[in-house]
Amino acid sequence: MNRIESVFSRLKSQDKTALIPFITAGDPDSATTVALMHQLTQSKVDLIELGVPFSDPMADGPTIQRSSERALKHHISLKDVFAMVAEFRKTDQDTPVVLMGYANPIEAMGYGNFVEAASHSGVDGILVVDYPPEESAEWVRCLNEKEISPIFLLSPTTSESRIKHVAELAKGYVYYVSLKGVTGASHLDLQDVSNKLSQLRAHIKIPIGVGFGIRDGQTARSIAERADAVVIGSRIVEEIEHSRAADLLANVGTLVESLRHAIDTKSGPSSDKECEI
Repeated sequence: MNRIESVFSRLKSQDKTALIPFITAGDPDSATTVALMHQLTQSKVDLIELGVPFSDPMADGPTIQRSSERALKHHISLKDVFAMVAEFRKTDQDTPVVLMGYANPIEAMGYGNFVEAASHSGVDGILVVDYPPEESAEWVRCLNEKEISPIFLLSPTTSESRIKHVAELAKGYVYYVSLKGVTGASHLDLQDVSNKLSQLRAHIKIPIGVGFGIRDGQTARSIAERADAVVIGSRIVEEIEHSRAADLLANVGTLVESLRHAIDTKSGPSSDKECEI
C-alpha cells in the first residue's frame, strides 16, 4: 500500500473526504514552492498535486497558464521539479505527492528515466493530461514497476468504453473533471456531478476526486458530500498570484484552512458514495 492508498484508506475509516490542492512547481519560485507544500500540509490537506510547468497547457485556464509562465521565467525544468519533491521529502515522508502535467517533457526524458527520477525523489502518482488510456499500457507498466500510481482524468463526455479502460489501468484515485472547459471555469452543476459519479462507480472501485470549478467553501462542501476527494487548483493559484511575498504563505494557509473546515462539516455521506478501497 503506497502513500495515496494509505491516505484514502484512513479517510474512509473516518468517513472523511480528501482535500487535494494543486499548485504549480516553481510558482512564484522554487524555494517558495517547497515552503508552500509544507504550508499546505500544516493546513491539513491530504495530498498535494504539483503541476509541472509547460508552455502549452491545453487543459488549464488563464490562472494556471499564468502560473506556468511565471515558473518558466525561472527556467523550471523537470529536474527542478524532482529536486523540489526531494527537498519536501526530507521533512515530510507521509503526504502523497502527485505530479500533474503533459506528455512532451516526459517523452523528451524517456519513460524509464522519468519514472526512475520520480521514484527516487519521492513522487507517489503521475497524471499526464494528454496520455490517452488506450495508448498508455507501456506507461502504466513503467509506473507500476516503481509502485507509482497512474492517475487518469475523466470528464462529463467520457465514453463508457473509456471509463472501463481507465478502471483497468488507474491506481490511487481517478480525477473527474466536473465540467466542460478548462480549469477555473464556472457553472458547476452538482446534480450532473452526482449523476456522473454514479455512472463512474459502476466501473471504478478506487477513490474518485472531483475538480475544476470549485472556488469556495460551500461548493467544496457540496462536492465532499458526493466524492471521495475535492481537488482545488485555480482558486489557490489565484491566491498565490495576488499575494505579496510576505503574506503569501499565510494567505494560502488561511484559504486552505477555510476549505478544510468546509469539507469537514459536510452533512454526511451521500447515498451514491460507495467507493471501495
